[in-house]
Order: sequence, then structure tokens, then C-alpha cells
Amino acid sequence: MSTVTRSTILPSPRFLLLTLMAMLLATSPTSAANNSSPPAGTGYVGDDACRSCHQDKTISYHQTAHFITSQAPAKETILGKFNPGANILKTADTNLIFEMQATEAGYFQKAVRTVSPTRVGHRSERFDIVIGSGRKGQTYGFWKTNLLCQLPVSYWTEIDEWVNSPGYRDGVAVFERPITPRCLECHATTFTSLAPPTNRYDKVSLVLGMTCEKCHGPGGEHVAKFRSASPPKPPVDTAIINPAKLSRERQIDTCALCHGGGGEAITPSLSFVPGDVIGKHLKFPEREPDAHVDVHGSQVVLMEKSRCFQSTKTMTCVTCHDVHMPQRDIASFAAKCQACHKIESCGEFAKLGHEIDRQCVTCHMPLQETSLIISSVNGKKVQPKVRNHQIGIWLRLRVLRPVAWQYHHRY
Repeated sequence: MSTVTRSTILPSPRFLLLTLMAMLLATSPTSAANNSSPPAGTGYVGDDACRSCHQDKTISYHQTAHFITSQAPAKETILGKFNPGANILKTADTNLIFEMQATEAGYFQKAVRTVSPTRVGHRSERFDIVIGSGRKGQTYGFWKTNLLCQLPVSYWTEIDEWVNSPGYRDGVAVFERPITPRCLECHATTFTSLAPPTNRYDKVSLVLGMTCEKCHGPGGEHVAKFRSASPPKPPVDTAIINPAKLSRERQIDTCALCHGGGGEAITPSLSFVPGDVIGKHLKFPEREPDAHVDVHGSQVVLMEKSRCFQSTKTMTCVTCHDVHMPQRDIASFAAKCQACHKIESCGEFAKLGHEIDRQCVTCHMPLQETSLIISSVNGKKVQPKVRNHQIGIWLRLRVLRPVAWQYHHRY
């Protein structure tokens, strides 16, 4: 059996150019590391430095989805299966499959195209970065020298299967989609861009996951002060950002960097520091008051449309969320709601009584499909459900979909 070169799958000139660049640079692929110690001179010190004084908070925070929003590849961090049969993704092109491989050399995605009974083409790339906490799914990046690209196969948690990466056309093997700084900004703590092109980075500079310094800012000066022979005593300038002490607007802006509904970059990625005005760094689309807002990545926009938010001057994201702890029990949020709302005032109380005591979020912030992340598997589209942060009274519809929701009026 003869073997067809990689160009059988991707014969584009751009692919050939990038392949040539890789040959000229003669750099072998290596797995990305979880850089807990950022490069010197950046002002970042890493979570180990935080742990020495804030051990409990660091330990609990490391269990959150924010912290593991990107990781190095390992058996424990890649959620998809590598055992025979479960490691195959069939595509709309019956001559093309993807095979996920776990070897002593690492983890790989291999595209295999059957050209004829005697000719098979293949291309294999390494899992270098795991992107996504796994609550909804994961996608993966690989290094092509110092260019960071997305692998064509992702993992979908709800169906526990490999799927075509969001936006990839089923039946095509593409290994060239760039992972841009704006994407990486919300899945890593810091990095150094070497653009152009947009996805060229200093690999050593990449600090995976959202570490403490993503929200608190670089901690170098803070650590130096409190490790000195004469550490300062409060109240003093602690040389660290405490988001809890920011104004309501600036607290929300910190979350809006990644949960504000996209936004077009005005300044280079990583320019925003908690405490800044987000509007100086991102230009968000202007929307009509009743315009539809997708549930993915727009939690701040949706929250601000809620009567709960508009009727108080103190509500922020952390009114309900403790960012230092994993929060998986939806029912536990009911206590937050009942700090302002009496359960007896709910329209369902007369029928259901105290059965609804812990169902506030389920009813008033329903899970809804996003239209921004769409994958495919076995010829079917799959879309994750994300919790709608527009708090309100929703009517449950059973017309076009088994479960659909329509916003009725503000709560």
C-alpha cells in the first residue's frame, strides 16, 4: 500500500508554505507546559507565590472552571476517549476519518483519508494545549513551530464523544485555523505575541489557565513588599488589585473582558487590567433594548437587562458567584435570590408550595442553546446549552423544539 503525502488532505498553497516554514525552522513539536512560574521581567509571579499566604483560597480556586480553562495535555486533562473504537471520529466524507492516539510520545489527532484501495493519506498533529474546562466540552491547540493553531476535532461533554471542532465543515481535514490573541486572552493568564501573523507567540511566555493574577494583576511588587524584612502593616498600599474594592462598574468590567458579549479589540490583547474601563479596550456592539442576545459569553449584557440588576445599585457578578470556589449546585443559588424575594410571592408557590424553594435559577435563568458554538457529529449539529443570565419570568414553549423558552417579562 502506498502512502500519499499530507498535501492529499490539505493541498492549499498556504499549507505548503507553512510546511516549508516548519522544515526551514527545523523545530520538533513539543507539548506545552503549565507555566506556574511566568518568565522573569513580566511582574507575574505565579500561583505558588500566592499559595504561601493564601493557601485555602488558592487550593479551592484551583478546582474552578476558570483555573482549568486551559491546561497541558495529560490523561487526566483530555476528557475524550482513546480506546479502540471510541477514538474514531467518522465524517460526512466516508473516505475521511480522524483517529485520536495516545502514545508514549504524547497525544495526537490523526486525519486519515482513503484515496483509493491502495493509497492512503494522513496527517498527525500533537495535542499541545487543552482549551476549555470540560463542563461543556474541550477543544485543543497545537504548535506549528511558534504558530498556535486549533485541532480539527473537539470533545463534547453532553454526548461524551469526539466532534468536529466548532465552525469546521464536516468531512474536511483542516489544521490551519489560528488561535488569536483575543481568544487566548480569555483562556490563559498571559503570553507574548510575536505577530504577524496573529497566532505567532513566544511559547515560553504562555501561562495556561486563569491564575490568581488574571483578576488581581501582576503580583511581583506585592510579593516583594510582604516578603521583605519589614512587611507593611494595614492599611497600606498593598500593590495588588483587590476587585472587591473596585466600584460596581469596574468590578463588572473585569468580568466583561470575557463575558461581555464579544467586543472588537481597540487595544492589543492583555492591555486591560482590572480596574480599567473596559470600553477603552473593547468596542461592544450597540443593541436595541429588545434585541436578541446569545447566551454564550454575554452573561454581563444579559444580567444588565434584568430588573434585578436595574433595581439595585449594588448587584454585581459576585453577588451570586464566589470566584474562589467551584459552584456546581444550581439549587444552592436560591438563597441568593431569596435574600430579596420571598418564596411565597412566586406565582408557582400556590400550586407547588415549598417544592420550588431551591428551583429559582432553573426557572428564572433557564439553560438555552447558543448559536455561536456549533459542532457536528454523525451528520447532526450539536450546540451546548448555556444558562441565560437575563433573570426573568420565562414561558416554557413546546412548539418548535422539545424544550424552548420565551422571555415573558422582567422579574
